[in-house]
Amino acid sequence: MYPTKWQTAIMATLRERGRCTITDLASELDVSDETIRRHVRALVEEGRLLRVHGAVALPLGQTEPPFSLRLKERTEAKRLIGRQAAAQVQDGQTVMIDGGSTTTFVAEALLERKELSVVTNSLEIARILLGRQGHRVFLAGGEFRADIGAAVGTEALSFIEQFRADLAILSIGAVSAEDGLMDFDLAEARIAQAMIGACRRTIVVADAAKLGATARVRVCGFDEIDAIVSDAQIPPPMRPCIKSAALQWMVAGTWPAAGPAETAMTDAAD
Repeated sequence: MYPTKWQTAIMATLRERGRCTITDLASELDVSDETIRRHVRALVEEGRLLRVHGAVALPLGQTEPPFSLRLKERTEAKRLIGRQAAAQVQDGQTVMIDGGSTTTFVAEALLERKELSVVTNSLEIARILLGRQGHRVFLAGGEFRADIGAAVGTEALSFIEQFRADLAILSIGAVSAEDGLMDFDLAEARIAQAMIGACRRTIVVADAAKLGATARVRVCGFDEIDAIVSDAQIPPPMRPCIKSAALQWMVAGTWPAAGPAETAMTDAAD
């Protein structure tokens, strides 16, 4: 079931503040305590919130910093990853890019390419590329969320599903040997799944902090994507999964950024 607008607002507030009392949430969102209690009750029953010491909070492993903060974290690693991912794109291609701090650095690197058609749900990615280098930008509508800087929901999904693209470049919340590619938010995961289904090839960008981590929502298995670009080598527990999926693992910054015909990658069998 899709969340109500108040449930979405409650979740966004908790991502920013960690935990809140009912009174705090009611004051922040300018609604009655009873309205907050009703929506919180449903979120608790679904397992999306926990009651803790007179307040409510997101479960452990289900939170990540707001988008504006994530843009300032591990910036050099994300810039290198962005350059390596962008090197796999050819002029004139149609590319889907989901919202995320690392994919924002991919967008910056795509200013080295020309005449791309870019489908995205991210306001920041659209802003970077719009009107530059002959790029055309197709921006998904729907519910724009400040905590992720992107649109999600049925309207965004319907928009994305109208397109067919050469390549998807996706951010991710966690990369787990047991569960594959994961994210913290169901709505974001659905956007990623729609883009995977609409593209001939999929690259996931993930800095070292995401490797071996876990998140709440499974996006897909390793065999559903084509490559991962990271600033780190494959963690040993993940090597059998990567080898079995015949997945390219590109280590950004280890070699000069390779073009599409000469992808720099590690050997998963090593």
